[in-house]
Order: sequence, then structure tokens, then C-alpha cells
Amino acid sequence: MICGLFVLSQGEVSVLLLTDAMTENKLFQLCYRKGTCIPSRMVVLYARPNQLAVNRLGITTGKKLGNAVCRSRARRLIRQAWRENELDAPIGLDIVIVARTRLLEENAVSLSHYLRKYGIPALHRVYADKPMRRKG
Repeated sequence: MICGLFVLSQGEVSVLLLTDAMTENKLFQLCYRKGTCIPSRMVVLYARPNQLAVNRLGITTGKKLGNAVCRSRARRLIRQAWRENELDAPIGLDIVIVARTRLLEENAVSLSHYLRKYGIPALHRVYADKPMRRKG
């Protein structure tokens, strides 16, 4: 999954990438262990700096949510809510969003509202003042 912003300039279309997919288990585990946890009733956000010019987004839906149809619906809701709010998110983070069972009772609008009102500001509060550290 790659999200981005399309920019039109003199007949050319270019894509400004803001979010890339996180697919490696190692990156998920780093977010869980070393990242900051932001819990809510619908989802849990884990985030940590990644020293890149883009965010990496990972979505986790466990078997507690239900069958494959329920888990896929939860992933679609999370992706849609993230697309609507990714321009406001700080850049340079690995973000894992873990779905909770309560998410299936909600719609994309309520999750998007939560991210806009609480999730994104929490990411800014946590990472706005912290410089990214490089090993070495």
C-alpha cells in the first residue's frame, strides 16, 4: 500500500509519497517494543521515528476480530481513515495501527474523526520536540 499526494505542474503529474507500507515483521516488532503506544477504544497506535522522508504504515488485525471478512473490513476502515488524515501526520515515523473489536461496530467516519482529533495530535506531541537519533 502506497499513499501519496498527486501534484500537477505544467501538464506533468508527479507523486509526492507520504506513506509507504510496512511489511517486515522486524519493523513491526521494533514499533511494539521501542515505540510509543497510544491506545483508544477502536485502535491502538504504535509509533517510532524511522529516519526516512516518508512514513511507513503497518496494519494489524488479529483473529479476535472475527473471520477474514471482518478482518478485511477493519483493514479497509483503517486505510480509509489514514488516507483522509495522512497530510496532517508528522513525517518520518513507523506507525502500526492495531484494530480492536470495537472498530467493527464503527464506521470510517468515526475512525477518521478519532485520528483527526486525538491520534494525529498525539503523534505530534510525542515526536515534535524529539530529534531523531542516528546510531554511530
